[in-house]
Amino acid sequence: MNTESPLSRHISSRFNMELEDLRNKVLTMGGLVETQVSNGLTALLESDSALAENVAEMDYKVNALEIEIDEKCVEILARRAPTAKDLRLVVTIIKTINDLERIGDQAEKLGELEMELNNEGASTSEFVKLGHLGKLVLKMLHNALDAFARMDDQAALKIIGKDNKIDEEYDALMRQLITHMMEDPRTIKSALRVSWCARSLERVGNHVINICEYIIYLVQGKDVRHMDYKEVKSQIKR
Repeated sequence: MNTESPLSRHISSRFNMELEDLRNKVLTMGGLVETQVSNGLTALLESDSALAENVAEMDYKVNALEIEIDEKCVEILARRAPTAKDLRLVVTIIKTINDLERIGDQAEKLGELEMELNNEGASTSEFVKLGHLGKLVLKMLHNALDAFARMDDQAALKIIGKDNKIDEEYDALMRQLITHMMEDPRTIKSALRVSWCARSLERVGNHVINICEYIIYLVQGKDVRHMDYKEVKSQIKR
């Protein structure tokens, strides 16, 4: 991890407080989104429609936080005209909250799909197939938020390295669902909905990778988007 703090100290203590407040609000938003994903996954695995409804309701809080943080970022850009690491921090926050909001949207879809599957009387075995993929994605999200809190580029790099694992799990799950549908056409409708749940989880993983790339940009000053893991690794200073 780069030991030089990305949060610069300024003569203006007010500016220091504004930057720290921004970072804390991002972590608050991240905590809400992590809870959304966790509850969405639990709702699916346990066929808990009440919990699924709660996931959808939480989306309003996430959206409100995104707007609040975005407005504060714009205000800082206008009043403080930040440069260097301060500017990278504000840019990183703007991008990160966008991905967090989209993760929240995917969690909301999980809740909606659980209620549809429950209404159709789908077998709980359909939900269990999502368990391993969901737990992997949730762990990645948790670790990414921790990396953001500590501005830890090396931790972010490790998470990026797990992206292939998510893709492998998703592909394996899709193959299982296709086989299941071929063996029993009566399950096609519910299996398709399960596949949409899997797609939502896979997209959560993609947004997590984006956040990790922003952390590397913040700490290292390097834009590593659109690079594969080996390229990213070669770009990072230890």
